[in-house]
This record gives sequence, structure tokens and C-alpha cells, in this order.
Amino acid sequence: MANVNQSAPADLGRLPQTARMVGLAGLALCALGFFMDPAQFFRSYLLGFLFWSGLSVGSLGILMLHHLTGGAWGLMIRRVLESAAAALPLMALLFVPLAFGLPHLYPWARPEALAASELLRHKAPYLNVPFFLARVAVYFIVWAGLTALLRRGSAEQDRTGDPRATDRLQTISGPGMVLFVLTTTFAAVDWVMSLEPEWFSTIFGVLLMGGQAISAMAFAIVMAAALARRGPLAGVLTPSHLHDLGKLLFAFVLLWAYFAFSQYLIIWSGNLPEEVSWYVHRLHGGWRAVALTLVVAHFALPFLLLLSRDVKRDARRLAGVAVLLLVMRLVDLFWLIGPAFHRAGLRAHWLDLAAPAGLGGIWLMMFCRQLGGRPLLPARDPEWAEALEVGKH
Repeated sequence: MANVNQSAPADLGRLPQTARMVGLAGLALCALGFFMDPAQFFRSYLLGFLFWSGLSVGSLGILMLHHLTGGAWGLMIRRVLESAAAALPLMALLFVPLAFGLPHLYPWARPEALAASELLRHKAPYLNVPFFLARVAVYFIVWAGLTALLRRGSAEQDRTGDPRATDRLQTISGPGMVLFVLTTTFAAVDWVMSLEPEWFSTIFGVLLMGGQAISAMAFAIVMAAALARRGPLAGVLTPSHLHDLGKLLFAFVLLWAYFAFSQYLIIWSGNLPEEVSWYVHRLHGGWRAVALTLVVAHFALPFLLLLSRDVKRDARRLAGVAVLLLVMRLVDLFWLIGPAFHRAGLRAHWLDLAAPAGLGGIWLMMFCRQLGGRPLLPARDPEWAEALEVGKH
């Protein structure tokens, strides 16, 4: 471990080249899909945007959680989290196509739907295109601003090793977490819940937030496991660190399941038509099979696997669980937004794969650029020596 070059950047292998090819191919298919079926293009684009933006937003949340609580687990994946969050300005740019497709997605953006519904007219002071776009700008300004402040403080810590830099990171993360929760909750309402604006749930924001935490943590584990195969992380990441990461992933899975079941139980027991209809659309026809798949593969199976100490301490097996959860996050988002457009039954389209792949390739290119530009390990963090000792035991 003493021979590890702690200032070395990440060795990403062929990931940047692969991401570029997948991204360009996916975006080319998206362009074709736009001319063939514009409405379906915007729906699939929204699916891909929600997945990859959620991964960046979730990484920002976990990064602030680490700065507030400390711990060796966060030092092992800090650069991954910082690089994933640094893609938020890119996601703001990638939101622009959605701004031109709002009438294809949201009933409140269509004048004829607004004229036909008294409830939509009542919500019009909030649900209108100018105010919606203004809120989107605020969300990305807050998220990108917090990311920039945290990355600047982390770079200062790398350069000087000054303990005051660590204190500033914690000072930023305290109020930053409050802003994060507020903006993420409102974004969930705007981007997903308002697809069916006559339905509402007070827990929906934290449900989406829990999903973002799962996707961010799962991605960080996959990247840590891959980077541990070669230096500099190969000499540092130990089963003890993996165990901590696995426990945190386990906690996020339980948290998501708690939020999802709580929402279902409260709405179903209340039995109000304007609330229950949302689940009726998602628990009939082919959508029921998707819901059961989520129960099994998004909760039950990861729950059972992550109970095992051996799984959590083995990089390959833990990464396998993380990959499963990443796939299920995309399926969950598909289940959340799909029935808003296809209430008669399950309908999938090839753009539902092409759009996430295209956006994912561009996102991964940005991620690789950010991760490769700095030392992979924050070796001047005051907790670094303790983190190495934790790994030995």
C-alpha cells in the first residue's frame, strides 16, 4: 500500500471510447425517431433525461452527506461522486430539447386540455410554461452552484491540505443539503408528477430522491469495483471499504422501498378516486408485470443479496447487485412515466432504449473527462490516514 501513487488519475481504459460510440449511435437513432414520431421521441427522451440527471443529482446528495458525516467510505468514491455531479451543467443543456416538447408531455402545456379542465385552470398559476422553465433554471443553478463550490473546496484541500478547507466543505454541505432537498422535491413534482396533473402525492418527491440515491450509490460502487482492478485504487480499496459501501446501498434500497410502500398504502387505504386512479393505471394489464418485476428485482432480490456479508465484501458480486439496481432504476422510471401516456396497457418502443443509451454515452464522456482530470484519491483529506487504517482491518 505504501507504493501506491495516490496522486495518479483514474485509469478508465476503453470506457471513454465506448461511451462516445454508444452516445453517437443512440443520438443518431433519436434523431431518426424524432422525424418518425415526435411525441414518442419526447417521451423516451424524458425517460433518459430523468435517469442520467437523477444519477448526477443523487451523486451531489451523497457527496454532501459524506462531507457532513465523514467516513472512509466517502473518501473511496469521492472523485466518482464529484465527477458525476459535475455533469449537471451538461444535463441543463440536454434539457433544452424537452423545453420544445412540453405540449407533447404535459397536459397543462396544451391550451385545449387547459380549457377542458377546471382543475388545470386552478393550477395554471404554477403549472405554466414560463414559470416551469424558470424553475428548471433555478434547479440547475442551485445544483451546479453547489457542485462547483464543493469541487473547488476539494481541489483546495488537494493542493494545500489545509484543515480549514475541510471545514468549508462541511459548512457548504449543511445549508446545501436543505437547498438540495427542496429543489429535488420540486423537480420531481414538475418533471414527473405533473405528467398527470390531476394526481398528487406528498411523498412523491422523497420517493424520487430515494431512487436517485440508489442509482448514484450503485454507479459509484460499479466504478469503484472497476477502478480497483488497476492503480491507484487497487492498492487502497479493501473489503472493509466495500462492506461499508454495500451497507449504505442496502440502506438506500430499504429507504426507497419504505417510501414506495408508504405511498401505496396511504393512497390505497384512503380510496379516493383522484388518487387511486394513478395506481389503477399501473397495476393492470402489462404494467402489473412491470410492477411485480420492481418488487422482486428492485427490492426483494437486492435486499436478500445485500444481507450477506460475503456479497458486500466481494467487489465482483457487490458490483453485480449494483448493476441490477441501475437497470431497475430505469425500469422504475419507465413504470412511473409510461402509464401517463399508455393507460390501456404496457407499450414499449425502441426509442425507450435508444434515448437513454444516447444520453448515457454523452453523460459518460463528460464523467470520464472530469474523473481523468484530477487525482483519484483525496490523499490530503484529514481522515485519509484513518481511512487506510480502517481498510487494514
